[in-house]
Amino acid sequence: MKIRNFSSLQVQKSHLQRSYPSPFHRFQTSATSSHAKKSNPFLSLTQDPNPTSFSVPYYSKLLSKCNASKTLYPGMQIHAHTLKFGSTNDPKSRNFLISLYAKCKLFGYARKLVDESPEPDLVSWSALISGYAQNGFARDAIWAFHEMHLLGLKCNEFTFPSVLKACAFTKDLELGRQVHGIVVVNGFESDEYVGNSLVVLYSKCGKFGDSRRLFEDIPERSVVSWNALFSCYVQSDYFGDAVELFREMVLSGIRPNEFSLSSMINACTGLEDSGEGRKIHGFLIKLGYDSDPFSKNALVDMYAKIGNLEDAVVVFEEIREPDIVSWNALIAGCVLHDKHDSALEFFGQMRLSGAHSNMFTLSSALKACAGIGLKELGRQLHCNLLKLNVGSDPFVHVGLIDMYSKSGLMNDARMVFNLMPDKDLIAWNAVISAHSQNGEDMEALLLFPLMHEAGVGFNQTTLSTVLKSVASFQVNYVCKQVHAHSAKSGFESDRYVVNSLIDAYGKCALLEDATRIFRECLIVDLVGFTSMITAYSQSGQGEEALKLYLEMLDRGIEPDPYVCSSLLNACANLSAYEQGKQVHVHVLKHGFMYDNFAGNSLVNMYAKCGSIDDAECAFSSIPERGIVSWSAMIGGLAQHGHGKEALRVFNQMLKYGVSPNQITLVSVLCACNHAGLITEAQKYFRSMNELFGFEPMQEHYACMIDLLGRAGRLDEAMELVDTMPYQADGSVWGALLGAARIHKNVEIGQRAAEMLLILEPEKSGTHVLLANIYASVGMWNNVAKMRRLMKDCNVKKEPGVSWIEVKDKIYTFIAGDRSHFRSEEIYAKLDELSERLSKAGYIPKVEFDLHDVERDEKEKLLYHHSEKLAVAFGLIATPAGTPIRVKKNLRVCIDCHTAFKFISKIVSREIILRDINRYHHFKDGSCSCGDYW
Repeated sequence: MKIRNFSSLQVQKSHLQRSYPSPFHRFQTSATSSHAKKSNPFLSLTQDPNPTSFSVPYYSKLLSKCNASKTLYPGMQIHAHTLKFGSTNDPKSRNFLISLYAKCKLFGYARKLVDESPEPDLVSWSALISGYAQNGFARDAIWAFHEMHLLGLKCNEFTFPSVLKACAFTKDLELGRQVHGIVVVNGFESDEYVGNSLVVLYSKCGKFGDSRRLFEDIPERSVVSWNALFSCYVQSDYFGDAVELFREMVLSGIRPNEFSLSSMINACTGLEDSGEGRKIHGFLIKLGYDSDPFSKNALVDMYAKIGNLEDAVVVFEEIREPDIVSWNALIAGCVLHDKHDSALEFFGQMRLSGAHSNMFTLSSALKACAGIGLKELGRQLHCNLLKLNVGSDPFVHVGLIDMYSKSGLMNDARMVFNLMPDKDLIAWNAVISAHSQNGEDMEALLLFPLMHEAGVGFNQTTLSTVLKSVASFQVNYVCKQVHAHSAKSGFESDRYVVNSLIDAYGKCALLEDATRIFRECLIVDLVGFTSMITAYSQSGQGEEALKLYLEMLDRGIEPDPYVCSSLLNACANLSAYEQGKQVHVHVLKHGFMYDNFAGNSLVNMYAKCGSIDDAECAFSSIPERGIVSWSAMIGGLAQHGHGKEALRVFNQMLKYGVSPNQITLVSVLCACNHAGLITEAQKYFRSMNELFGFEPMQEHYACMIDLLGRAGRLDEAMELVDTMPYQADGSVWGALLGAARIHKNVEIGQRAAEMLLILEPEKSGTHVLLANIYASVGMWNNVAKMRRLMKDCNVKKEPGVSWIEVKDKIYTFIAGDRSHFRSEEIYAKLDELSERLSKAGYIPKVEFDLHDVERDEKEKLLYHHSEKLAVAFGLIATPAGTPIRVKKNLRVCIDCHTAFKFISKIVSREIILRDINRYHHFKDGSCSCGDYW
């Protein structure tokens, strides 16, 4: 069979035949040193007074030993000796020399000897081809085979394995098939070694079916044949198939050797199957291979990667002299499982042991430094890498970028990137990801077009990272541009990109686009559902989020802590207590209670659904409470008006050694605000920097101004506004306006309203509150002016909307709503309550209604407020004695607040109302806020 034209291999013949200066002169002096006398057993050749006494067979015997042990320099001395005394014509000696030079990568010398052979010799050509193949010069091996074939030499069972190995190395299946044809023509297909090489060739080219058939055709399969087959499966990540083949081999009576077991250890590592790994470990001990260093290192690597670090350490300590591979396996395993302290401890032990670290060791150590923020040690490792002269290695640069960025040293990370001579795709992805993870989203977005200009291209990792920054920065037009790039480059159907697009569109409030991408995706996974559920939740469409969760379950997709967390947030936003409890059941069912995400979301959900007792139970169930857990609990207590309890939990947190962040202090000040604890609030506010290491933010000032204003200390509140180091925003002026309404202070109310109309002209609440202030002091002309101003400016009062959950369904009400299917019963219940309220002494607060109608009509309008409709429906649709939970999008009005205190006593039901500011628990005629809200 002819072999195709080899010109396409791009191998230059001159490369094979290049000449080298003779190296033999260097041994003239070195051979006389005392060290050489002791270490070189062939030195007698150059010192014998009668060198001609050595026979050709003796030369051949010495060269055979050199060849077997790859002892290059003595072999060269013998070669020089034979040249000097004319003993070069022995073919056996020449073949040993060709084999020696080829094994030691001195292909110029090997080829010269081949070319000088008086006749083409199969053995010499086979030795040359074998040397090329064994040293990774696959193209050179194929070219040499081509030349040999042209000379008319027929391959044998020793040549074919080398040629097939070269074909497998280059994954050249077409050429491999041609060589396979020559094997068949020459009758070597049944030879075990040739058969093994064919098995490897087809496996590495992805033809596992052909590979398995060839394996079955080998008449007598030894352990080497089995090793060849399942090692290819392992290398191609078919770990389960490899394990099955191993079991089949053992059942067939073939005894595994250390190479079989090493392959199986790697398969168990890939499967992350510690049980199967222990069985293989047992095989090693049983068969006496447990002292083999390669097997030991493979075991350390397996246990470390699977996460059984204790077992990895046990095996490691059994190694008499751990080499750098042993240390690297242990250190990398610790880093993989976030045991960064242990990784650096082993790194220190390695250095004390005298072992020299390499690039991989230092890269693992860099990751450990990044994991725990050891900046200075990271810099020292950077210096060590420079000493190792690996400055141009992109793998090292990416590790340094990662270390510096995770240590918060973005300038250093960027400098490493800028100094890279050749920035590949991985490096660009690393630096974009670094900026994104450090909250520098604009920098991440600006790098993307620069990357495109550099001609590097991008992949799904790039797009996912850029979209993450788009989501954080909420840049709508950039989101659409990146989407267009994704579609143009063919990544629009990539699962990771699709999920990132859903997330980005959702966080940019482009819910229609997010929904369209989600629905157009052929295969939606758990991450996609989580992104879409989160988008609905964050957009206030909790009902859609709950529907989508049910759809996900119907598709057989099991939830994880993240989707449960998103769903709990949706329930929290809706105050959907019953549905939140059902999600809690899913959390328990799937064992997510020990997950911080799910645990924190449970605390938040129960708090926002008005059940602070359930929130406390969920909080106590979290095994490792971090700052988010504590902040959620403190914030929940604050919103429910339990100020002193919130401060008790805060002090408990400090005793546990958990340092608060700025969000925690906002919750603490809110707790003081809702409970009127002015002294405590001032203590924390004034000593914030001294006690906790950060200056008060605008949110802290807003809390203090609101607190002072509610307490009637308006002058102090105004003084704080005038002296604060920030330009007062809407939250600050809103707090002052609310305080002015409570205390009927027209002057401050007007000033606050003027500023709010400049900062937030679209919000109707400013006009309404100022009108309420005018109404409270009888300035009805001003009330009329405010109403005209709202009409002229086309400002519409935001309608009050209330929600109530009954039997897993959310019902929505607006003032005067008659769209509900039980509206007749609802209004009948309100009429009944009206009579009972009048008898109990309730008087409607008509003075706060701004409608220009008669008193009777105002009373009727007050009775039909959305929260009263929701409570009336709760009374007729829920069992007697159960709490009624209502949520409202605005602050509860004074009339409803007064009415609910009476209703809670009349019907003996607790009413839990969540308005925009806090929770009100109405029970037995009083409210938990103490009328301080």
